[in-house]
Amino acid sequence: MIRIVIADDHPIVRRGFVNVIADNSDMVVVGEASDGAQAVELIHELKPEIAVLDVSMPHFNGIEALRHLQGDNVRVIMLTMYDDDAFFKEAMNQGAWGYLLKECAVDELVRCIRQVVKGKRFVSPSLTDLLVRNGRKSNELNLLTQSELKVLRLISENYTSREIADELDLSLRTVQNHRANMCRKLEIRGYNKLLEYALFHRSDLVDV
Repeated sequence: MIRIVIADDHPIVRRGFVNVIADNSDMVVVGEASDGAQAVELIHELKPEIAVLDVSMPHFNGIEALRHLQGDNVRVIMLTMYDDDAFFKEAMNQGAWGYLLKECAVDELVRCIRQVVKGKRFVSPSLTDLLVRNGRKSNELNLLTQSELKVLRLISENYTSREIADELDLSLRTVQNHRANMCRKLEIRGYNKLLEYALFHRSDLVDV
């Protein structure tokens, strides 16, 4: 059973997400919070596998709550009304596993939870489209080998390193080496930065 805490300061919105989850027999909402501070307390107490946090909440907002959960064994999915890449970057930098636009969340939340439980990150397709529109084509991609570009394309499609190895018939160590080499060539440092880069340049990677 996937145990979930939901935090949103709008009771009607929160209830809607709870009802969506209730339709799935392998998921249960074990706690609800109306602000970020309450969410952090509930997560410390209940130790759910998944926490769904609204970015905009009183006391702690979602990003601040995420910072207070760094030591907890919980995978956080962020909800936002804003299709702003700055919010996205900050959430990913703080270790979010999922990022959903509220306008799409009813349709995407369950799929997102299932992906995140499997260890895959999930970003609303509508948000990745925005990132692609805002992203700049970069000559930096010319620094990468064809094999590295193929790995980067699959990263942009949320493949794990193991799945990339299976898809390209490579060893896991080879995929990890490709990732390390790309980070070095692109001067990328930090958690999730390669995923963020891949999302920004997804449109440039379609035909590799």
